[in-house]
Amino acid sequence: MGFWGYFVVGRSDAPLAELAALAEVRAGLELREERDDGWQVWEHPSEPEVGDMGALARGVAGETGTPALFAFVMGSDCVVVEAAAPAGGSWFACLGRAAMARYLSADGLVLEDLFLEAPEAARKAVEWAAETGRTVPSGPLLEVLTAEADPLAEELFACFLDRLGL
Repeated sequence: MGFWGYFVVGRSDAPLAELAALAEVRAGLELREERDDGWQVWEHPSEPEVGDMGALARGVAGETGTPALFAFVMGSDCVVVEAAAPAGGSWFACLGRAAMARYLSADGLVLEDLFLEAPEAARKAVEWAAETGRTVPSGPLLEVLTAEADPLAEELFACFLDRLGL
């Protein structure tokens, strides 16, 4: 059984875990990685009891004034990504689409019920990155958005962050 948990990604001079937007999920958040330019990746190992991940991502983006990501890793197989940006709004994508389709099929759902198609998600990711001040090409993002976890979805998510220029 792989990793079940979520990541919060944002940019701030202070620890993200101290943000008011994350007060409800603060317990259990641990700093996983500090990236260039003040970007932080926080991890919470367990299934999220966060309710609306999008609201949290929008809260972090609103409080920091910069784009933010919330990602839920399902058994190291696939990742739900909720992105939010102050000007660009929010959007959903997934990493590890075949594995996600298997999870969803248990509830009679298909990918398109919840997530953007990979090319549209890549376009949104380029716009999201632009709000961080980065110019990134859509092709490498599309590659990640259509790849399967090999072997871990957490690594696919880290690659996604790299391709966003973080």
